[in-house]
Amino acid sequence: MLRTLTDLEDYSIGATDGDIGRVKDYYFDDEAWVIRYFVVETGSWLSRTVLISPLAVARANWATRLLEVSITRQQVRDSPDIDTDKPVTRQHESTYLGYYDYPCYWNGTQPISDAQSGITLTGLGLGGTSPAYRRALEENARREVAADAVLHRHDDHHLRSCKALMKYHIHAYDGGIGHVQGFLVEERTWAIRYMIVDTSNWWLDHLVLVSPRWISAVEWTGFKVFVDLTRDAVKHAPPYHSGSQLDRDQEIGLHRHYVRPGYWAGDTRENSTGPGP
Repeated sequence: MLRTLTDLEDYSIGATDGDIGRVKDYYFDDEAWVIRYFVVETGSWLSRTVLISPLAVARANWATRLLEVSITRQQVRDSPDIDTDKPVTRQHESTYLGYYDYPCYWNGTQPISDAQSGITLTGLGLGGTSPAYRRALEENARREVAADAVLHRHDDHHLRSCKALMKYHIHAYDGGIGHVQGFLVEERTWAIRYMIVDTSNWWLDHLVLVSPRWISAVEWTGFKVFVDLTRDAVKHAPPYHSGSQLDRDQEIGLHRHYVRPGYWAGDTRENSTGPGP
């Protein structure tokens, strides 16, 4: 199912032993266009902003606007302090992911929850539960994180704020088509499947959907996103109605209009039972 990020704003994050805070923004990586972290304001109990990985989500209660995570408040309190007002480097991420025993997602480009299926937390599964075994795993994990931090210490950062992207204008081959109004995110993978584009400054007063897969270039300092589409194709695209649930038949119609393959192509979990919702 696809959900808008605006619907997910101000969701509460609940640890195993109490409330952590509320989601104020999302960081996605601009290579895979997948949400990598929730930016969470903790309030008076900790008085700082923290990052929470979707890997920590144990259960999402959409009705009560609560994301339950499988970590404790003490773990959050002791987590690496990352200044979210500055670019988050790969070294910062390596330290953070190593602290929680999460894999480094940049070793592959698959959506984060697909990677999650292959996670073996330190000291658990596949090899025993003795104290010596757990200590060996912990030491190996520390060495891997340290080595990865050295390897990627000069990498460009690829984390972007979803809120910041709201300022960006979308350009087709032959001119502007509007600006980013929001995002549709797949709840299973936390992948950004569509940008919601407001075309009101050009073509009537309606919204259209544009997939990140159709992006040809981004000017991050110029606040511009260029897509491999024409204005005429966008003009005649199926409109998106905010507040309504986008189903798979509508997605198929959208991709047929643009003559583009669906992102679900090759997904055996869907293809084994048909497209499904």
